[in-house]
Amino acid sequence: MAAPSSLSAIGPDQFLQLLVAQLQNQDPLQPLDNNQLLSQLATLNTVSGITQLNASFGEMLRLTQLTQGADLIGKTVRYTPADGGAAVTGKVDSVAVQDGAFVLQVGSTPVRLGQVQSVV
Repeated sequence: MAAPSSLSAIGPDQFLQLLVAQLQNQDPLQPLDNNQLLSQLATLNTVSGITQLNASFGEMLRLTQLTQGADLIGKTVRYTPADGGAAVTGKVDSVAVQDGAFVLQVGSTPVRLGQVQSVV
């Protein structure tokens, strides 16, 4: 079986399919050792925990971005336009989600949080 670090590339469902296939195709005269089975199940649990932790971090990041964006409503920001032109200053009117990213509405211009250079 591969090292746990390489298991992060496969999902829990794929890991379970591999484990079931291994159990179905094992030599009946040399069944899977209990220690090996426990080790593989512990690895599955670790992979599952890491997946859940990543999902939690993703949600926490979204909430942090929403809070940062909401804190900017009514404030004047200096930002780099999407086309890469000279920096522009404008007042933040609202925050919205577009294509999975938080976007500030500065006048009629949508501005991603990463474009903001400063708050004036």
